[in-house]
Amino acid sequence: MSREAIYSALFEKLKAVTGLKTSSRKLKHWSDVEKSRQPALFQAQKTQQVIHQTGLNAKKVLAADIYLYLNDSSADGPSAKLNQLLDAVEEVLTPDNPIKNTCTLGGLVEYCRIEGTIETDEGTLGEQAVAIIPIMILAT
Repeated sequence: MSREAIYSALFEKLKAVTGLKTSSRKLKHWSDVEKSRQPALFQAQKTQQVIHQTGLNAKKVLAADIYLYLNDSSADGPSAKLNQLLDAVEEVLTPDNPIKNTCTLGGLVEYCRIEGTIETDEGTLGEQAVAIIPIMILAT
């Protein structure tokens, strides 16, 4: 399967997160995204590792980071809304293969999942919240 088909399928799932005002595969810094265009989601490709198996097609491990930006000037701050966005990203990546209990992006990959540490800054010192979600994909 082509890398572009995989990253496109991931983005199609992610841009369905409820409440987004902006979504793009071209990463922007949060200071370049107007408050009125947030919540925003950006998908950035990362490392790609090819794992060869004796004489078989190579397996690929593809990585991406998902950036969430949220600006909220309410008295409670943006942390509660950021948590809801994080939950919504998890929801769109729920398993679509009930036998393996994995998200396969509609059968394109063996799995696509959140894997690793989700970095967050929930706006403790201001109105801008940011989360970076690591995505790992195993493709053949």
